[in-house]
Amino acid sequence: MSSTIPDRFSRKAPSPGPFGMLLLFAVLTALPIVLTVRLVEPALVLPALSLVLFAEAAIAALAARVIRTRASVANPTLWDFAGAFTLMGCAAAILGEPDQAALFFEEQAAKIMLK
Repeated sequence: MSSTIPDRFSRKAPSPGPFGMLLLFAVLTALPIVLTVRLVEPALVLPALSLVLFAEAAIAALAARVIRTRASVANPTLWDFAGAFTLMGCAAAILGEPDQAALFFEEQAAKIMLK
């Protein structure tokens, strides 16, 4: 005799829908950009922004891996966010000059040495 246990105990997280995901993406994109522009020297904005966007991409990819949702063409998922953050990070890294990135890391090392 076999019995099956109904899935009434498993609950699915509510989906915020496409508008909610778009709003979340806008906030997660705009907040680091505004903070980077305000806190970092103008010459170092693009290298710092690319690092922040790559970190956001990694966090979004980890969250997408942990939260397994069904993919739908109509609704964006966390995997879409991870890809978008990666593309924006690559664009910021390409547009920034290598001299700026070297200057950024030298400045960070100097701050650590002063502490």
